[in-house]
Parts: sequence; structure tokens; C-alpha cells
Amino acid sequence: MILFTLRCDAGHEIEAWFRDNAAYKRQTARGEIACPECGSTKVEKAPMAPRVAKSRGGDAPMREAPAAPQPTPERPPTPAEFRRALQQMRRYVETNCEHVGPRFADEARKIHNGEAKARGIYGDATEAESQALADDGIEVARIPWVPSSDA
Repeated sequence: MILFTLRCDAGHEIEAWFRDNAAYKRQTARGEIACPECGSTKVEKAPMAPRVAKSRGGDAPMREAPAAPQPTPERPPTPAEFRRALQQMRRYVETNCEHVGPRFADEARKIHNGEAKARGIYGDATEAESQALADDGIEVARIPWVPSSDA
């Protein structure tokens, strides 16, 4: 296994584990690697410094323990990694979208019909309201709203 630091075209850096360099190249060519920050599949290896440390007992170099593995298409995320991804998504939504609370279904319908300014919104909707929006061809998504931090 090899750990690469990757950078997407938006400049976000991520770490990912691969079986070997060939596995990295195959997954990149197929667009299977996506930035968790922005979703871009245009990623490349970032310049990396070697992870070398001195041994405790002498001058011979010793490899540093690798960082925790990152999910790849070959390894699904752990529950903790999945929770962190959902927390990142929540922060993104809260930062970039307008909270409309219980008016979500009405506001989504207005945006869809051109009666309100197009923008990202989030809020609350019942199962029936979500189904009615879907029946009318209005794309919405429900996301798990986990606490914004583990503290």
C-alpha cells in the first residue's frame, strides 16, 4: 500500500491509499477519485516530502507510521470517516446555502417555477412534501444532519 497526497483542480489537498502506483493511475483515468471538499474528479499527485524520522537508538532512518487510511473505491469509509464527511457536508451547506426552515417545500417550488431567485436552500420538509416535490419534477435531496462536531 502507498499513501499519496492528491490535489484537485480547486487546490484542495487530500490523502489517499492505493495498492500501488498503477492502481492510482487506473482510478484517476476512470474518474473514480473525487475531492471530498468540492467533488472534483480532476486530481493529481501533489508534491510530497518523504516521511522519514531518526530511530530512537541510532542514526539509521526509520519510516514514520502512516496516517490513518483514507477511503478509496477499493476500501469503503469507516463509520468515523463517514461521520466526518457528513460533518463537512453540513458545514458546506450551512456556509453556502440559505436556511428557509419549514418553508423549504414552498421555497423550492418557487425557485423551480422561476418565482424566486435561484439559490441553494436547506430546511425542513415532511415526507409528503418531499414526495410532492419529486412528483412535480423538483429535485431535492435528504441528507443526514449529524451534529456539526464530535464535541
